[in-house]
Amino acid sequence: MMHVFLLLVYLGDGDQRRLISNDMYFESVVRCNFFAKEISRRYGNYNHIEYLNPDDKVTAYCIPKYIKKGSVEIY
Repeated sequence: MMHVFLLLVYLGDGDQRRLISNDMYFESVVRCNFFAKEISRRYGNYNHIEYLNPDDKVTAYCIPKYIKKGSVEIY
C-alpha cells in the first residue's frame, strides 16, 4: 500500500458542476498541484472573470489516497 495524490477535475458551476476526470494519480503533491493549476488555467479574450461562461469554469485539486501499489498508473 502507498499514499498518492489523486487529481480531481470538475467542469461547470453550481448545479451544472460535473466531475470530468478522476483517474490521474501522482506520487508528489507538488507535481499534482502543478497539473491542477495548468488544467484550470483559461485562455481567451476575458478582461474580467465575470465574462467567463459558468459552463466553462474548471475546478481542479488534489486529494490524498491510500492505494494498493501497482493498482494504478502513477505519474
